[in-house]
Amino acid sequence: MNADLVVVGSGLFGLTIAERAATELGLKVALIDRRRHIGGNAYSEREERTGIEVHRYGAHLFHTSNERVWEYVNRFTAFTNYVHRVYTRHQDEVYPMPINLGTINQFFRSAHGPAEAKALIQEQAGELAGTDPENLNDKGIQLIGRPLYEAFIKHYTGKQWQTDPKDLPASIISRLPVRYTYDNRYFNDTHEGLPVDGYTAWLERMADHPNIEVHLDTDFFDGEHALSRSAVMGQVPVVYTGPVDRYFDFAEGDLSWRTIDLEEEVLPIEDFQGCSVMNYPDDDVRFTRIHEFRHFHPERDYTKDATVIMREFSRFAEKGDEPYYPVNTEVDRDKLRKYRDLARGEESVLFGGRLGTYKYLDMHMAIGSALSMFDNKLRPHFERGEKLVSGGVDA
Repeated sequence: MNADLVVVGSGLFGLTIAERAATELGLKVALIDRRRHIGGNAYSEREERTGIEVHRYGAHLFHTSNERVWEYVNRFTAFTNYVHRVYTRHQDEVYPMPINLGTINQFFRSAHGPAEAKALIQEQAGELAGTDPENLNDKGIQLIGRPLYEAFIKHYTGKQWQTDPKDLPASIISRLPVRYTYDNRYFNDTHEGLPVDGYTAWLERMADHPNIEVHLDTDFFDGEHALSRSAVMGQVPVVYTGPVDRYFDFAEGDLSWRTIDLEEEVLPIEDFQGCSVMNYPDDDVRFTRIHEFRHFHPERDYTKDATVIMREFSRFAEKGDEPYYPVNTEVDRDKLRKYRDLARGEESVLFGGRLGTYKYLDMHMAIGSALSMFDNKLRPHFERGEKLVSGGVDA
């Protein structure tokens, strides 16, 4: 095996580790992924009939206030000036989200200023104001009042979790953003935009280094190749970004995840909904939202004869499903503590990324976490011979 480091998984965490190790340390890196493409869930490709770039695993919006991350990603791509705005369709009326002064005044057919709107929301929290609710339903009412909660949050959350919000812990929504201005930008970060040439072009540039050898359609747990777990363990350091419970053959039980199902459709019209993302919070609509990808890049000269939409459905993941969001119940956290202890016992294996740490990480968070791992663990090991302490799984 001609590699100094094996990176399992080519999502943004794995790509960042591989690129830094190759560029900064001159290491020969074997980057493996069981999928047919690099980039993990950030992968995008042009829909063949329309040429419209589609995010294959759901919409990905890049935003960050981390200056180091922003400087790093701009080495590989320029970004458009796209600003993400979300709308929600409730009872055949469209409102701006997150909840802001425009949403409040439209919903209540009012013309409140900020102070009046705040007083109204406080009043609508009713008997739950000032309490410490234990379930999500009561917490939502406490935070934004019953009318807004039931219109925009209750059923949407129920569809996301396939569970009545009364049976979900309040910790899931420790806060619900309400803006008492007419600002309907979805993110508050300093930097925001989409890669000018698309996500895949950006990701491929990260992997385009003579010291990085990419192996696709390669399962780390398949013992039939030279980069399998059985072949590399104890021979070369490994950065593992797959599911942590899978790494240990589910020895402490399966961690629970939510997943999404995506239903794509090409429509013979120029524009379906007039925006990138439309939420559907009502309980009589099965999906949670619709993405229309032409609106992510209005600067592009896409066809006017067709558009691509994607309906998103949310549910609990089962065996064989693609895990997206950690459910993170107390039972899960207990299992994770046990996996953390197992991880410490491995030889020269670091666990990272969303799946490897059982944390929901936005793209900028995954990159920032990878840069920290490189600085604090990999560089000291390869440059100064410091012991590579295994782990990285948090509980």
